[in-house]
Amino acid sequence: MNMLMSNEKLEQQIYFKNCYVKHSSVARAISSLEILKANHALGGEQQCMLIIGDPGSGKSRLVQEFQSQYPEYVENDTVIKPVLVSRIPSKPDVESMLIQLMMDLGQFGADTRRERRREAGLAEALVKMLKKCKSEMIIINEFQELIEFKSVEEKQRIANILKLVNEKAGIPIVLVGMPWAAEILNEPQWASRLMCTIELPYFKFFNLEDRIEFTRFIKGLASKMGFKKAPSIHVDEILFPLFSVTRGETRQVKRVLEAALCVALSKNDSTVRRQHFLEACDKFFLGADNPFELELEDVPISEVSKYSSYNRYSTVESETFVATKFTRKISTRELFSKN
Repeated sequence: MNMLMSNEKLEQQIYFKNCYVKHSSVARAISSLEILKANHALGGEQQCMLIIGDPGSGKSRLVQEFQSQYPEYVENDTVIKPVLVSRIPSKPDVESMLIQLMMDLGQFGADTRRERRREAGLAEALVKMLKKCKSEMIIINEFQELIEFKSVEEKQRIANILKLVNEKAGIPIVLVGMPWAAEILNEPQWASRLMCTIELPYFKFFNLEDRIEFTRFIKGLASKMGFKKAPSIHVDEILFPLFSVTRGETRQVKRVLEAALCVALSKNDSTVRRQHFLEACDKFFLGADNPFELELEDVPISEVSKYSSYNRYSTVESETFVATKFTRKISTRELFSKN
């Protein structure tokens, strides 16, 4: 019986770890992706899309979730990939990107063609493979790595290749990356092809409307924890210190909830409580102040004020990338006094 309960707990943890809850920005992004894919069946010029966001905002998980809705399958000995997802390779140049796309389509010998083909030839080969695999969308993750440290001429060449693939294959391309991936918009021929640009933000907390959005997200996650009744983790005593320790970063929020669930299950408790969060933060988030140890009015709150950026004009490598900035910490007491 103990082994059965142990397996049940493990399954409960795995289920929560893999669950996906959409907030408003994610829902908008998925809706736009669905529109792009649906438009492919209509033919004609195919629009594209840009998704940007800081680390932990949920970009990769969004892509994974969308791709899972359109799994690959085999037809007449050919692997059909309705949605091709690729990542910019470790050597970020156009040729490597095209080769990586072909490899992700199943052309494992594509890297041997580098010496015989240049960019245009690789692009043409990729287009043939996309048609053979009946791909209806390309999603390129970590796109910012392809345009970092590139000259204007190099970025124009990147835009030209993307335009060629988009036109010849007749499928939409979705670029996903850090905020400065938006620099591709400086290329008019590419910017005109974008249906939209969507930013996946961190949650905010100072305004009531923002707290309501964050609370809604937490309630959604609570409903996925696997208990008969969803834990009340949206109460102020948990919600405020939870935001304090995560500063609204989606990935970090999920990690803290996973850790609290792990503590609760290890104690055979039937729900998740504030004490579980306190212990989880002590065990799994070493080195950080634990806001769950404080009185509610003393919990320090800080939210994002400016997202990370890329300084293309910097001559010092250490100053090329500007980190995300957050507001000064204010206590819950001060926050309520302002409201």
